[in-house]
Amino acid sequence: MIKKLFNSQINSVTIAAILVAFFSLLSRLLGLLRDRIFASEFGAGDTLDVYYAAFRVPDTIFNLLVLGALSAGFIPIFARLINDPLSPIKNFFSREKNQPAWRLANNVINLLGLFLLLLSALGVLATPWLVKIIAPGFGPDKQALAAHLTRIMFLSPLFLGLSSVFGGVLQSFKRFFVYALAPVFYNLGIIAGALFFVPAIGPSGLAWGVVAGALAHLLVQIPAAWSLGYRYQPIIDWTDKNIRQIGALMGPRTLSLAVTQINLFIITIIASVLPGGSLAIFSLANNLQSFPVGVFGISYAIAAFPALSVLAFKKDELVRQFSSTLRNIMFFIIPATIIFLSLRAQIVRIIFGAGQFNWRDTELTMETLGFFAISLFAQATLPLISRVFFARHDTKTPLYAGLATTALNLVLSWFFARRWGVAGLALAFSLANIFNFIFLWTALRLELGFLDEKRVLTALAKLTAAAVVLGAVIQGVKIVIWPFIDMTRLWGVVLQGGAAGLFGLIAYGVVAALLKSEEFFDFWQALRRRLPWKKVPVSDQGEARGI
Repeated sequence: MIKKLFNSQINSVTIAAILVAFFSLLSRLLGLLRDRIFASEFGAGDTLDVYYAAFRVPDTIFNLLVLGALSAGFIPIFARLINDPLSPIKNFFSREKNQPAWRLANNVINLLGLFLLLLSALGVLATPWLVKIIAPGFGPDKQALAAHLTRIMFLSPLFLGLSSVFGGVLQSFKRFFVYALAPVFYNLGIIAGALFFVPAIGPSGLAWGVVAGALAHLLVQIPAAWSLGYRYQPIIDWTDKNIRQIGALMGPRTLSLAVTQINLFIITIIASVLPGGSLAIFSLANNLQSFPVGVFGISYAIAAFPALSVLAFKKDELVRQFSSTLRNIMFFIIPATIIFLSLRAQIVRIIFGAGQFNWRDTELTMETLGFFAISLFAQATLPLISRVFFARHDTKTPLYAGLATTALNLVLSWFFARRWGVAGLALAFSLANIFNFIFLWTALRLELGFLDEKRVLTALAKLTAAAVVLGAVIQGVKIVIWPFIDMTRLWGVVLQGGAAGLFGLIAYGVVAALLKSEEFFDFWQALRRRLPWKKVPVSDQGEARGI
């Protein structure tokens, strides 16, 4: 049973997205637990400022060269090799199945591993200068500690880079279970660092926790790839045409991601000259608002990418897949936005309001989270829109959008931070992301000719009406419950926020059902089919088909 669960292929985008979203939810719940531990133990002060600044450089290397760039180049090429119509014939005459695909995977692993080793070594040597660039507002002691943590964390891009290759293999074979499970182990490693390493060795335990989590992220995926037929081979071939293709696809995507990382560098630099704790508050609020983006937006985009790659140049089918996935994302992200705006005080107090995290920290985080929430729709749909371009081997358009977005974010960050401090950085971030969404949507519309706008707008109208009811119910329940509970205690905040959110979501679902929302019924049917006690009549094979 366990082996079947780990190795089963998932062909339905909706089911794959639900699976990825479930483990993304679990991982991000652990991430919130991690942030609660950080906030409780250290408060929004110097230690967390240093940790987040130190995390920036190694994380940039991973995001630039691996996370998006490699997947944008590797997955389409690897998926093409394993789905080659001639594969059955080639497999018949070969001792191992999918030999060209496994050769490519080994080549990428070896080349990437050597490159990341060299880059990490150079990064360790250059760390003092890098820290001065990204955190010019830190004093000498904070910069020295940041440099020490950064050097340790330079091990993580190597492990995460190799892990991402195996993750690309699993996605291409549509084995989403283990791929989705890996981030859970990553967060467990970081939590272990905060709980066990820090008491033993001090603040450097935070950095060693990141390294342990990255290693766990790699190790959990290797057995699944092995079961699919992967065997390591010491292949290094720069001249392989597939490597050149991956490099050609990665180039513009790397530049596009560089733009995103520049945004984060700008925020880090500006936050370092704001009052102490500003970088910590921005990071904690950003992690909170990233929760629905990761659980819904990124999960659906990841699950849809193999299908988008197959349909990339079949316009009608591509638009149909894109429209369906987009509408399903909006079904979840619209109520998430209303909940974040209506319950941000309760959310921040429940998750961070303990230990060294004082009321002033809470107020600043609430304000910052509110500005983040206004762009959740853009942040959640951008991963999907970008992947449509990637599937069509166009990595330049997202780059141009990113360049324009970075320029806008730079101007707005500087302007708003001077007026509203750390909350102004979140407002600039949101406005820049909304601009990015408009840019890419327009470009995709011009390229494909139509994006099924009628169905999209109809769905948005129904979901928006349901969301209005959701917000009204949340506010009403908050007012009704408030006189009967002690809002100075954690249980009171949990009861008020939990009850308001629960009744609001019920109302959202009821209104969506009454308005005959296609997305609501898609989700409900997908959920019912996965329930273990749901009986499926064997005489009607249509009931067993994927969505």
